[in-house]
Amino acid sequence: MITAEMIQESAKWIEDKIEAQPSVGLILGSGLGDLADEIENPVCLSYKDIPHFPSSTVTGHKGQLVIGLLEGHTVMAMQGRFHYYEGYSMQEVTFPVRVMKELGCDSLIVTNACGGMNKNYQPGDLMIIEDHINFTGANPLIGENLDDYGPRFPDMSQTYTPELREHALEAAKAVGQTVQRGVYAAISGPTYMSGAELIMLRKLGGDVVGMSTVPEAMVASHMSMNILGISCITDMAIGEAIEGITHEEVMEVAAKAKPRFKMLVRQVLKTGRNELWNR
Repeated sequence: MITAEMIQESAKWIEDKIEAQPSVGLILGSGLGDLADEIENPVCLSYKDIPHFPSSTVTGHKGQLVIGLLEGHTVMAMQGRFHYYEGYSMQEVTFPVRVMKELGCDSLIVTNACGGMNKNYQPGDLMIIEDHINFTGANPLIGENLDDYGPRFPDMSQTYTPELREHALEAAKAVGQTVQRGVYAAISGPTYMSGAELIMLRKLGGDVVGMSTVPEAMVASHMSMNILGISCITDMAIGEAIEGITHEEVMEVAAKAKPRFKMLVRQVLKTGRNELWNR
């Protein structure tokens, strides 16, 4: 079980290694971690060295924190995340978000590679997350509540901060990008879904499907963080015409979308007023 003491110990260990307090957390999904390489004056900390941190086991995830300046903000970027399907508990998966908040991050930008179920989307599209469906069968807030961080029964009706969503759409327009907006359906993985399952999720209201993001967003919301979610659609998960997909193909499309993704995130940070990021 994750305790407040564990969160504080990790935060103190990281705090001793950095000079500036981070204000924005970044979780960089499959194939999108290169943005962390653009952080100025970086301090890189391997997950395996940080007290109580799990270790990322997924190909394409470097497995380190990168803390430094990006577009005028001190950011704390996860270059690779943890997943429920790796065998970690939901509390372990979301532990870094707790540490981000403890270190001073009031905002979180969470990204992912995902499959597009909405037939109007296409591979390479970016989507601003408006809402989510938690279809993982688990919840990171089960267990003893961490009262110092949030309430026992948090409301998830506005998980993704409306002002940040609108700002992201304006930022996309400013750099000449067309982005989608929709609902992210989270599953446990590690299997890609069957055709019937995809049809079901689409009928339930999902626009894209993936194996991450929602647990981190739920914990961030529990702690009253501002949250922006951005999905990179790497394949079309249309149940009626399922062709199959591999992780390598996901990474390939994510790599092609990287320049647009990095441009959008940098523009979001560059043009965001301070009140957008601070609670």
